[in-house]
Amino acid sequence: MSKIPVYFMPGLAASPAIFERIALPEAEFEVVLLEWEIPLDHESLEAYAKRISRRIVHPDPVLIGVSFGGILVQEISKFVAARKVIIISSVKCNTEFPRRFKVAKATKAYKLIPMDLLINVEKLAKFSFGSKINQRLKLYEKFLSVRDKRYLEWAVENVILWERCEADPNVIHIHGDADEVFPIKYISNPIVVKGGTHIMILNKYKWLNENLPKIIKA
Repeated sequence: MSKIPVYFMPGLAASPAIFERIALPEAEFEVVLLEWEIPLDHESLEAYAKRISRRIVHPDPVLIGVSFGGILVQEISKFVAARKVIIISSVKCNTEFPRRFKVAKATKAYKLIPMDLLINVEKLAKFSFGSKINQRLKLYEKFLSVRDKRYLEWAVENVILWERCEADPNVIHIHGDADEVFPIKYISNPIVVKGGTHIMILNKYKWLNENLPKIIKA
């Protein structure tokens, strides 16, 4: 029996190390970890997705994306005949964005984000935000692999300005009911993970390891 190829795309600026706790049975699945590349000048999200899609070499793959990676795998599926598209802690269309994303789009407030500070997590960690946020910053420091200002500006803009306004009914959406980035009240028809936050790929890995094989093969 041939293995099912499963391609994983991490979240915005994250390294494939965010999938270190995900373990699919090796006898059934061949796992491939995708990475972010620096966008070309004025590259559209669609053109970027087409470029990344060239790294998908297996026929009939499963595409799994987290957060912005979930948006990207949906765009990649325009160029790759995927067996399944699964998104985790993400959105299926721009109507699932929270209000603050819509305000950011209307006001272009996303252009004011201090990208230099985001890149330098160590500098950010010197400010005392309380233990919960400092703990989160330590995670960011570990898993943030793309510290390129041009990439970050491109990525944030392409999330906020994502044009898809209708959900693809074939996309399988796994979402935590405690997601603070994309609150579940805006999400339609997800598979709900109780207590799952936006980083549940790291702390709800047991649920994912138990359920992803069944979801893929269903």
